[in-house]
Amino acid sequence: MDDHPTQQHTRPDGVTDETVEAVGKLSAALDHIEDARGHLYAFHRLMGSAENTLEEATSMVREAGHDDLADALDRDALGANPLPGMWSFQMVDEFDDGFYARAKGLHQRALDELMGGRRHVFEAEMKELRRTRDGREGHEARPADVQGDPEYDEDAEG
Repeated sequence: MDDHPTQQHTRPDGVTDETVEAVGKLSAALDHIEDARGHLYAFHRLMGSAENTLEEATSMVREAGHDDLADALDRDALGANPLPGMWSFQMVDEFDDGFYARAKGLHQRALDELMGGRRHVFEAEMKELRRTRDGREGHEARPADVQGDPEYDEDAEG
């Protein structure tokens, strides 16, 4: 058992503390962008469900004899764009192809140019500073050091 992180999570030679910290901050920013993207996809799914439920409600309002309200729902809400010119799928497409693609590309550029393609070096170094090295369970350096899981256990037959 090697009690050190894998090479993919170690600092390349010559990379400064400032660069590791800056790329770590950029990775944290991308994590927030990924979260925002997830919320946008959740919004997209919720709007689809809302559209279907609104269609059912409009029918029920009409069947209950309230044609004026049902007509208003048909005209002003059902099938309407949540934002000018866009349904939620178009919002997702615009975000994915625009800001998200640019931010993700710039993050990858930083990893490639500044870190030799290595990811999460800042986090790996933080882990090394905080974990114990006395064999305590849950403080292993990497997954291959965990015993009992055939996917990660180097001693398991397979």
